[in-house]
Amino acid sequence: MDKSTEYRTGRHCITSMHVHLVFVTKYRRHVLDGDAIVRLRGYCAKICADFDARLVELNGEDDHIHLLVEYPPTVPVSRLVNSLKGASSRRLRSERPDLAGRYWKGALWSPSYFAASCGGAPLGIIRKYVETQRSPD
Repeated sequence: MDKSTEYRTGRHCITSMHVHLVFVTKYRRHVLDGDAIVRLRGYCAKICADFDARLVELNGEDDHIHLLVEYPPTVPVSRLVNSLKGASSRRLRSERPDLAGRYWKGALWSPSYFAASCGGAPLGIIRKYVETQRSPD
């Protein structure tokens, strides 16, 4: 079975929760190069592990990154995002001082972010499945 489709089992639940995140650099400044993205991949994988989550994929361009994260139901996405953005910004600034000059007033990331749940069947198929669970009496 593909690692990205495995189920997470807990004491009282079985889950498969994935979120697609997009972080944009402050004012869309061109800060990220290939080395920065590789470093961000390592930082984010470590941060995810601290939350008992798993970074499935990370890639991006010079002004944004996309992340696919598998996470447990006990972790609020907003808390995970805040840690990912804060810690990755600090670590990148300390390890790549040449990029710190491209940060906007010390901030790497825009305060906003994109998050979308993903995985499993399309919503239309799930809706139809749920609708057909009980036949009309």
